[in-house]
Amino acid sequence: MSESVPTNTSIWSKGMMAVIAAQFLSAFGDNALLFATLALLKSQFYPDWSQPILQMVFVGAYIIFAPFVGQVADSFAKGRVMMFANSLKLLGAASICFGVNPFVGYTLVGVGAAAYSPAKYGILGELTTGDKLVKANGLMEASTIAAILLGSVAGGVLADWHVLAALGVCAVVYGGAVIANLFIPKLPAARPGQSWRFTPMTASFFNACRVLWRNGETRFSLMGTSMFWGAGVTLRFLLVLWVPTALGITDNATPTYLNAMVAVGIVLGAGAAAKLVTLQTVARCMPAGVLIGLVVLIFALQHALLPSYALLFLMGICGGFFVVPLNALLQEHGKHTVGAGNAIAVQNLGENAAMLLMLGLYSLAVKVGVPVVGIGVGFGGLFAVAIAALWVWQRRR
Repeated sequence: MSESVPTNTSIWSKGMMAVIAAQFLSAFGDNALLFATLALLKSQFYPDWSQPILQMVFVGAYIIFAPFVGQVADSFAKGRVMMFANSLKLLGAASICFGVNPFVGYTLVGVGAAAYSPAKYGILGELTTGDKLVKANGLMEASTIAAILLGSVAGGVLADWHVLAALGVCAVVYGGAVIANLFIPKLPAARPGQSWRFTPMTASFFNACRVLWRNGETRFSLMGTSMFWGAGVTLRFLLVLWVPTALGITDNATPTYLNAMVAVGIVLGAGAAAKLVTLQTVARCMPAGVLIGLVVLIFALQHALLPSYALLFLMGICGGFFVVPLNALLQEHGKHTVGAGNAIAVQNLGENAAMLLMLGLYSLAVKVGVPVVGIGVGFGGLFAVAIAALWVWQRRR
């Protein structure tokens, strides 16, 4: 276990592999825990509209802690920040296992995730440089989506067998992530010596927000990734209600299989983006973003399982190709302006605000009785129009 600053900028360095392993286990736990906790809510007869609330309390932690987690990531060795954050996730999952209210336990996991995100992405720019950063992001996204694929399926399948066993597996996986974090090199803090008083911390964060939102390139990235992840998390919950309505299947596993098809597609799309897109040609990803919305619209009208799998696979390919270059663009600009950790924290604020808004609208639509198919069609159409508008705006700059 090395504590020295790595000089190898290869994306296959030992330090990078440790980051990827830790990220895989952490993301596996996140996704398995979501579906296991949704199964717990179902078994305890919570209403359908409460399911998105579970994700909203998770997202709320990102928003509340956004002014602080970027500075934490830049003020300490990022590998150690990741280890602390995964420890919080472990505590949250274990608390649900021991009967703590699932919304409380899941909020604690959200706090851990909020602290984890700026460190896990920010460390990529410290372990590699230049156009290798796009490839490193592709590797990170591929690892994350593989974890989403396996974690989602494991959470649904295990929950169909035994809900408590599924929750226990999540806690064990988070423990594995904590151990993997020990093997990440202890790099120097990116921006040590910053003030820890509340007012300077919040002022620094909101100054980072102003810097990034005023820059055309980073604003473009922030808007694109916010819309993508807001749409992605809403689609997850849409699938949970869409499957029994459109396909007549009522188990916990089928929605996870469909989510898995999106994950497989994102792995391929991320790989394609790493090969075909550079920091100078980021706009190439925009047609894929428009296609995401159109595919969602067509998907919502399906009533057969096989074409549903195919459409979600295509949606994933478009998603991976769309989001990887935008992430790399923000990290590269952020590293040279406000710090990589602060840049990711600003990105998290935008993404999670979009998630909170979209989940709130989705929960409201379900509560007032809008048909699930109608929600899907409207959601897909609006997303396609929004990304097309962003593309036109960027081309005119």
